[in-house]
Amino acid sequence: MALVAKRLLRRSAAASACAAAFSCASPALADPQSGLLSPDTFQLSADMRLVAVDGERSWVDGGFGKLRSGSDGSLRAQPQLGNLTVAWQPRLTFSLGATVTGVVQGGQRTEAGLGQAFLTYKPMRGSTVALSARAGLMWPAISLEHEGADWHVRDSITPSAINSWVGEEVRPVAAEGTAAISLGRHTLRVTAAAMAANETSGTLLTFRGWALHDRVTLAFHRQPLPPLEGELADYQPRFTHPLIDLHAGFADRLGYYVKLAWQPPVPVRIELFRYDNRADPEDVNGDSEWGWRTRFDQVAAAADLGGGLQLKGQALSGTTRMGYVEGSRRWVDGRFRSAYLLATRPFGPIGLAARVEAFDTRNSGSLATKAYDERGTSEMIAGKHDWRQFTGLVELLHVSSRREEREELGIAPRQSQTQLQAEMRMRW
Repeated sequence: MALVAKRLLRRSAAASACAAAFSCASPALADPQSGLLSPDTFQLSADMRLVAVDGERSWVDGGFGKLRSGSDGSLRAQPQLGNLTVAWQPRLTFSLGATVTGVVQGGQRTEAGLGQAFLTYKPMRGSTVALSARAGLMWPAISLEHEGADWHVRDSITPSAINSWVGEEVRPVAAEGTAAISLGRHTLRVTAAAMAANETSGTLLTFRGWALHDRVTLAFHRQPLPPLEGELADYQPRFTHPLIDLHAGFADRLGYYVKLAWQPPVPVRIELFRYDNRADPEDVNGDSEWGWRTRFDQVAAAADLGGGLQLKGQALSGTTRMGYVEGSRRWVDGRFRSAYLLATRPFGPIGLAARVEAFDTRNSGSLATKAYDERGTSEMIAGKHDWRQFTGLVELLHVSSRREEREELGIAPRQSQTQLQAEMRMRW
């Protein structure tokens, strides 16, 4: 009973932090003329897809597969519900708004829950400085591939490994402020945030490795891990909760992220991002979930080359550490890296996108050794066509990776998967 009470306390603390942000809007909610529940405040998006995939069992089913779907090694095709999202975006006052999204994710493991819940504050803009703020449960503005309240992938079905991981393990409860400063023909945007409830970020990257998919971690839901070997199987359960605070008091150990974006007087934007969850690697709760001290830096750029051709790229490098120090090494001491380049161009009513990327992890811990190392690449090409509220997409994705840990399951360390998807996306 004590363990159940602890779990409920953790969940209620995080939920209270999100709900507290909305408490200031309660007088408006009581006003029937406020229009907070008018049809204009709701957005519904959904997609159905036909998926053909080969290769190993998906990580969604507890395997090492890199994609959202997997098979028994042979090519398998099946229809799937992709994602269904309901977004509520009321205007509470002239400068105060809110975003709340409910999500249903289909495929090989169907689940429903809360995606994001945050307040936005945008006062009147000054002559040279525009201020804004957000507070609640939300993704930091890292991805160059996602957009909208439903955080959908714009030019393809599957995001890069970097932004797949952001959807999994980089979605804290945060208070964020942004200043956009006009300096002649240049614009600088500076963002800083204090964050909590993201102390297990890095678990999936270490035990499963990178993946490519459009599933996100829903609030208070857990993600499966592949089979664990050796002593780590005694210390880590076969799951992780990416949205969790391990301390008895909520936000007792705050992390942070900062972002600098520069828009020069040419069609190029450059972004720098720094993230540090400041978790204690030796913290552990009653479920044997540990703190993971995860830090990373990212550089990103987007350029318009004319004729509708756009290039986007992100490169990320970071470290993660967990557990006690044995001798001179901590149980887990890992480094992770990934980078991609995405090109998009319209050809009449058809939009084409192509992406190449590479990723790896390196481990030098006392328990997580080189057997957990990973190196891989992926290639993607996609086409889309818009019809009013409908978008049709077709995507071909190939991923290849090597991970020695697969041998413990009796499969070859080098695995490749190819996935062909056709999707009809609807938005109202």
